[in-house]
Amino acid sequence: MDSEENLIELRNLSFTYPYGKQVFSDLNFSLKKGDRVGLIGPNGAGKTTLFHIIMGLLRPDSGEIRVFEKVRKTEEDFSEIRQRIGLLFQDSDDQLFSPTVEEDIAFGPLNLGKTHEEARIIVRETCEALGLEGFEKKITYRLSGGEKRLVALATVVAMNPECFLFDEPTTGLDETTRERFLSYLKEHVDTYIIISHSHEFLRGATDRVYRLEEGRITLV
Repeated sequence: MDSEENLIELRNLSFTYPYGKQVFSDLNFSLKKGDRVGLIGPNGAGKTTLFHIIMGLLRPDSGEIRVFEKVRKTEEDFSEIRQRIGLLFQDSDDQLFSPTVEEDIAFGPLNLGKTHEEARIIVRETCEALGLEGFEKKITYRLSGGEKRLVALATVVAMNPECFLFDEPTTGLDETTRERFLSYLKEHVDTYIIISHSHEFLRGATDRVYRLEEGRITLV
């Protein structure tokens, strides 16, 4: 399949942490529309780093980042990407900064130019989809870890991105909530990468799984 059909394409990517550890060297990876893939690997292998490079939060030492058929280099390039790709951070507290749940969920849509009424509808529909009905007026910082995780997921879902990058999405979620989230993915989301240590969840949520270890991505 032609590379032009890739939503995300990383070519010969190399990255070294400031303290000197090299994570990738000449790494290649691609994601096409409709791909639902999992990413596993030991702690410190660079899974989260890979997500942050795709989003422009970190810059590689060398290599090419092509997203939506365009090479991305500048902050302006990546600003567009952040409107079209939804990233769920590993730590929910990095994603939640508004006083209430509804304000957190509405923040993204409002930034995309939605009216307050449109954002209100999006908040309601997102809460219904993820089982957060009744949470809208709750104070975010008072929520449990699992509840914060679900609200963080809601902030990403509310943006209606073309592709999702989920970093440990089921951390802190009980079995019922995990199943609800899995059902949502199957019904409403067609392109994503999920980093997870839960092989059981990945079996249900993805079509294939890659392993990142020692700077290489291989199909499991």
